[in-house]
Amino acid sequence: MARKQNDDLLIEDELAAAFLNDDELNTQSTNQPTQQPQEDNWEESEEDFPGQLAVDVYETEEKLVVKARTAGVNKEDLDVSISDSILTISGTLSSGDDAEATNWHIQECYWGEFSRTLALPVPIKEDEVKAELKDGVLTISFTKVKVEQAKKIQVL
Repeated sequence: MARKQNDDLLIEDELAAAFLNDDELNTQSTNQPTQQPQEDNWEESEEDFPGQLAVDVYETEEKLVVKARTAGVNKEDLDVSISDSILTISGTLSSGDDAEATNWHIQECYWGEFSRTLALPVPIKEDEVKAELKDGVLTISFTKVKVEQAKKIQVL
């Protein structure tokens, strides 16, 4: 499919929107000058908010499956819980011993606590769950509850 010239503009706008908060987006869309950014204390905010774990969720005929990349996390450092069809996966990703590092050149990897909570999209049997950590991928499989089809009742 051929791209139109306006498609590039849309992509740039979408990229900009991904990095702007709602206030910045609203002020830019009305052509008002943007407010001066407030000073952030990066050290506090980094510790206050754990990293968010990316997940894939899909269904098969019998199962609901949740997968998450957890490379580098020991299974002892993972906590997986379910309550009222709300799944929570949390843990800690340790970078090892980098106490001797005195001058970082690039630090892009996330190290520390992470967490993800999500409402499961279909009814499941909470007592029939299997969690497996293999090759850096956490796979959680739930047995789905079979939903009865509505039966037509003939009115006499």
